[in-house]
Amino acid sequence: MIHMRFSLPGGRGRVSVLLAAALLATGGAVIAAGPAAAAAECADVDVVVARGTSEPGRLGLIVGDPVFAAIQRRVSGTTLTSHAVDYPASVSPTSPTAGNRALVSHVSSQAQDCPDQRFVLVGYSQGANVVGNSLGVSSAGASVGGPVVATIPAAVQPRVAAVMVFGYPLRKLGRGITGVYADRTLDICANRDVVCDPRGASVLAHLSYTDDADEAAEFAVDRL
Repeated sequence: MIHMRFSLPGGRGRVSVLLAAALLATGGAVIAAGPAAAAAECADVDVVVARGTSEPGRLGLIVGDPVFAAIQRRVSGTTLTSHAVDYPASVSPTSPTAGNRALVSHVSSQAQDCPDQRFVLVGYSQGANVVGNSLGVSSAGASVGGPVVATIPAAVQPRVAAVMVFGYPLRKLGRGITGVYADRTLDICANRDVVCDPRGASVLAHLSYTDDADEAAEFAVDRL
């Protein structure tokens, strides 16, 4: 499901934080994310998040952390774990490739160790490219994109309950996630987002996706 949001963030206390993130995304010093979670026990659902370029936070300040918290608030009788994809999330041309390999490796390993576990995949900005590549949709030619180097095994595909991408750079090229995952995908691009809107030029719009955490959580929980 493709969703273009037509609102920009208003005067919020987090605007200064988002502006700092904007500086990071455009060439400032990189803030390293916290360490990835240790190998999870076999929860019912593993929420796997690829953060955006230089995005602070364990799962990601703008998308991953708020989306996971919103999912936690909504589930009942379902156990959850979260995993931050271990990749540079930098402007290096090899960064999305590393993320693609790391995401597929984690999901493949979890699927083998936990035969009943399902997955929710979340990606923001460069992380959306990582998620798309892992589903077999190349982001080559997009901002901080790259070719597909690994894909989630076909046997695991039915266990991917939901895919959610925010500020997906491939949208700038008029493309998105297709194929078997299309009807399980929520693709949100804020109006005028410089990264995903073909006519966009707003960095603030690209930093506004915390506003969509509740909608995303409802989308995911409806599919669990």
